[in-house]
Amino acid sequence: MRIHHLNCGTLCPYCERLINGKGSWTKPGKMICHCMLIETNQGLVLVDTGFGTSDIENPGQLGKPFLALTGAQLNPSDTALAQITALGFQREDVQHIVLTHLDLDHAGGISDFPNAKVHVYRPEHEAAMHPSWREKSRYRPAHFKHNPKWVLHDSGGDQWFGFSGIQVIEGLGDDVALIPLTGHTQGHCGVAVRSAGGWKLHAGDAYFYHGQMEAQPHQPVGLKIFENLVQINKRQRLENQLRLRELALEHRGQVEVFCAHDPVEFERYA
Repeated sequence: MRIHHLNCGTLCPYCERLINGKGSWTKPGKMICHCMLIETNQGLVLVDTGFGTSDIENPGQLGKPFLALTGAQLNPSDTALAQITALGFQREDVQHIVLTHLDLDHAGGISDFPNAKVHVYRPEHEAAMHPSWREKSRYRPAHFKHNPKWVLHDSGGDQWFGFSGIQVIEGLGDDVALIPLTGHTQGHCGVAVRSAGGWKLHAGDAYFYHGQMEAQPHQPVGLKIFENLVQINKRQRLENQLRLRELALEHRGQVEVFCAHDPVEFERYA
């Protein structure tokens, strides 16, 4: 399977030193929305979508607090649809969308592919459709009003490097799997993809900074505050983050782990 790595949204929160760990105290930082486009014998598979064209046309649907906090740069050319078209494909070629979770900066583009099956872990779908007061700001009804073709998945008995693995796309076996990594949200998952060079694990928002996957983990203070601010279950988040770090260190060469928002990790593939 051929994998394309796409940045489907740039975020510029205050400030560079607190977000990226170096640089200016006065200039904004930089975060990205790392998505994957996979060419398979079942059509194109999109892992997360970043922002969609409706977000560009109507930024207000993302909410003023989100826009103010993240400094989102809403560029039409950054959408998954624009980048997929630039690669020579059509929106109809996207047959499946596999989501780490349904936060607004991960699922904003699903309406750009109305014919695609949208795969998500069932607890995440339940949280998005019936959010608590703490969750309402992260799940945006405008992203789901087109009645997506949901395909909901439950935990199975399959194992993936010691994690629970859920096969999501018929015909691809375990080449694409949801890996429950709850804590950031109730149904947060990673998405594992088998490639010629080994496994790629898109860890979503299970962590935010490449230094968190090192033997001596570290992260900028601004990201640490943000992680704690948006988590739903701290214990689960920290436990899964520890397991991810062990995976990244013990299976280096077999599994490449990356998160959704780290520009340093994205540059490895871009």
